[in-house]
Amino acid sequence: MTGPADAPLTPRGRTAAAPSRWPRFARRGVMENIAIAIIGLGVVMLMQPFSLWLYGWSFATILFGTVMFMIVSKFPA
Repeated sequence: MTGPADAPLTPRGRTAAAPSRWPRFARRGVMENIAIAIIGLGVVMLMQPFSLWLYGWSFATILFGTVMFMIVSKFPA
């Protein structure tokens, strides 16, 4: 039977994590940054004084970014 003592060690003495099968672009760090950028874009759309169309879509943009962030925070790192 294998256990934690039989796991391969890295140079620092920690056990090596199994490589993720997720594509690099779909990992949590990248997708969280995209979601934060979408939220920031929505806030800029909300505060700009030039276009009523941008203002009208700002809430939907912020909501989309927030929901995206909540979903991708469950992705593997």
